[in-house]
Amino acid sequence: MASLDDYRVFIAVVEQGNLSAAARHLQRSLQAVSRSLAALESELGVELIQRTTRRAQPSDAGLAFHARIKTALADIDLARSELADHGARIDGLLRVGGSTQFSAPYLVPVVAAFMERYPDVHVELVVADHRADLQREKLDAAVRLGELPASRLHARQLGMLRMVTIGAPGYFARHGYPRTPADLRKHACIVRRTAEPVPQRWDYRRGGRKQAVEVHGRFSADNAAACNAAAIAGLGIGVAALWQVRSLLDQRRLETVLDDWQLPGLPLHIVWSPSKQLPARTRAFIDFVAARWTVEPPG
Repeated sequence: MASLDDYRVFIAVVEQGNLSAAARHLQRSLQAVSRSLAALESELGVELIQRTTRRAQPSDAGLAFHARIKTALADIDLARSELADHGARIDGLLRVGGSTQFSAPYLVPVVAAFMERYPDVHVELVVADHRADLQREKLDAAVRLGELPASRLHARQLGMLRMVTIGAPGYFARHGYPRTPADLRKHACIVRRTAEPVPQRWDYRRGGRKQAVEVHGRFSADNAAACNAAAIAGLGIGVAALWQVRSLLDQRRLETVLDDWQLPGLPLHIVWSPSKQLPARTRAFIDFVAARWTVEPPG
């Protein structure tokens, strides 16, 4: 039966890029790493890592398994730390990172509730548009939106934020409403630029049916707030997280369309450094946030 160490080997291979780098990272021999990975694949009956002479590329099954097992291992490590320090005093300074738009309406209320429960904890919230480096910024934990890149950080998924298709009433009055995702090809769409120059594709699902639409428009931006402002200005149809535009929908400055089609949700995680002995206040905050947003997810 596969051990926890075998699962940790698999995580290291995915995140380090090949078996040799994983062996160095884990301070184990290459042969031991190879045996652990082979034993895990044999037990699961699926190829997790596609090996070449230079790289070890996770298969589709391996990528999906990595996302699930990394969270599970982080929870196990957290539980072990809690048991080791059971009864420890929860006090001191806690530094938490968050994004600019999300922190004020959603993270601050959770922090306030945490501080009420633990009156001896002081919190410094570090707000930034970029994903801060936890070690450089001396952060104990950070709340992050979107898919997480491979890293050594531990992560716990808090939920999935709903995405919606939006536009201004004036735009729809001039150009009409899309009835299916395919209709978006006839409309100006507001494109969110990324670091990689890739075609913009919006993926929709309704029941078992999927539609992927490559969208185009005259306006693009690398910032969600700017894209939402462009939609208000009538520059086209956009995609936004519901929590970002809820008040604009209530004010009727924006409308949602294609409501019977679902877009992929936006993952919400809390991340922390892979320390074997987390301070009690950090463990308490991770658990508090996870419990709060599991019951009442934002957006």
